[in-house]
Amino acid sequence: MIKLKKVSKYYKNTRILKNIDLEIKKGEIVAIIGPSGCGKSTFLKCINGLLPVSKGEIFVDGINITSKDVNLNDIRADVGIVFQQFNLFPHMTVKENITLAPIKVKKMTKNEAEILALKLLEKVGLLDKMDKYPEELSGGQAQRVAIARSLAMQPKIMLFDEPTSALDPKMTNEVLDVIKNLAKEGMTMIVVTHEMSFAKEVANRIIFISHGEIVEEGHPEDFFQNPKSNMTREFLRSVLKLEL
Repeated sequence: MIKLKKVSKYYKNTRILKNIDLEIKKGEIVAIIGPSGCGKSTFLKCINGLLPVSKGEIFVDGINITSKDVNLNDIRADVGIVFQQFNLFPHMTVKENITLAPIKVKKMTKNEAEILALKLLEKVGLLDKMDKYPEELSGGQAQRVAIARSLAMQPKIMLFDEPTSALDPKMTNEVLDVIKNLAKEGMTMIVVTHEMSFAKEVANRIIFISHGEIVEEGHPEDFFQNPKSNMTREFLRSVLKLEL
């Protein structure tokens, strides 16, 4: 489903990603963890085509998205991404935020897009908020609308970049529950997260990135109970306050 071959990314003379080799299968849920500034967000943006790679190749569903000939708008329709900030259009209602892209990009009729929007709002538990404006929503509600908006493009893959980092614990749980339900439905997902308990519960695989490189990866139980790398152990000690 997703394959990275020797992917590197540089900003001027600063290395952000170095020689990333990775394959993610259809239906797999991968959690990306690591210290701040280690390249996790850049990693997601490269997969979505929002950032060009400096070296290497990325394949999504068999298509080389690093090719000069690729239509990145088509790739982005198949690869949804949800950021830390909700980025909803403040002058549009919740329903209008969700229907905009399906009408403009997927050429759905207004009626088709609205039927889809209502289904998605029901999925994320916000059907009663369809005529509200973003400023009338809590942070957790706004993030769930952002997820529904991304799902409205009917993507094959969902990317989440620290989707709960700006939320309080109650709102965090609301958003994580939506992502858990997507996991149960078999959506292929990559989730950059600082929520270790969530990563352990939902992911099929944990990947630890530091200094732009994959240091270690594994099944959640093995990864958290028996990390192999000293760097991984130090990171887990710092975030979990455990002796490893």
